[in-house]
Amino acid sequence: MSVVPADVLPGSALAVDEPAVCAAELGPRARLWPSLAAVYRAQLSRARVARIPLLFVATFQSVGIMVLMRGVVDDGAEAQAVVAGSSVLVVAFVALNLLAQYFGQLRASGGLDHYATLPVPPAAVVLGAAGAYASFTVPGTVVTAVFGCVLFGLPLAHLWVLAAVIPLAGAALAGLGAALGLLAPRPELATLLGQLGMSAALLLGVLPAERMPEAVRFTRDLLPSTYGVEAFARTFGPRPDWAFVLGDLAVCGLVGVVSLAVATWAYRRAAVR
Repeated sequence: MSVVPADVLPGSALAVDEPAVCAAELGPRARLWPSLAAVYRAQLSRARVARIPLLFVATFQSVGIMVLMRGVVDDGAEAQAVVAGSSVLVVAFVALNLLAQYFGQLRASGGLDHYATLPVPPAAVVLGAAGAYASFTVPGTVVTAVFGCVLFGLPLAHLWVLAAVIPLAGAALAGLGAALGLLAPRPELATLLGQLGMSAALLLGVLPAERMPEAVRFTRDLLPSTYGVEAFARTFGPRPDWAFVLGDLAVCGLVGVVSLAVATWAYRRAAVR
């Protein structure tokens, strides 16, 4: 009796021309905007309960600063600088300080590994988290601006410019905060850098520029939130120069694009380590 291998029989199930196991086709790569929306909603729902008390603290802090400055600064340009700087300070507290702490803790705890396994572009992770944190600043910034205008007797007619100041200044500060948190080797250092950044926004943004030394003014020009403060402060005048307002907003937006690009690069760098 001869033994014939089963795989050479004509009717055998093993006698096939194509491989038995075919490589599965991968699904299409996730697009940026749907991924961004998904990350934004997830971050917004996760941080809603935890960040509301901190937003109250940020608003109370800015309001308290304006009350203290009421007896120090004069009316006019100094009052405009205080109100504009205090309003943008709410954005700096959340978008810069808290976001630096969040990404610093996420990197230290290995949370970046979770995002690295998801089929989402790195830019969607950074932009989604930055957008969610910046969204929490809207109520506090509006409340601070209205309270400051009433306290210093400034007009309320052009408060609509906050619709441009908040997202542009929020993008610039959120990108900076995310980059600090992702580049810091330890979460404690990320927290320290976030606190220092918020302190710089407080000292250089709220205090009138006319009372600062020349070297401090140059440092103030390097802070991303300065251009949002300047754009908002210019609208309190009787006849705002909208060309300068748009110029400040354009610079703020350009800085936001650069800072978010740096944060995206820092995320890629931290995720592969």
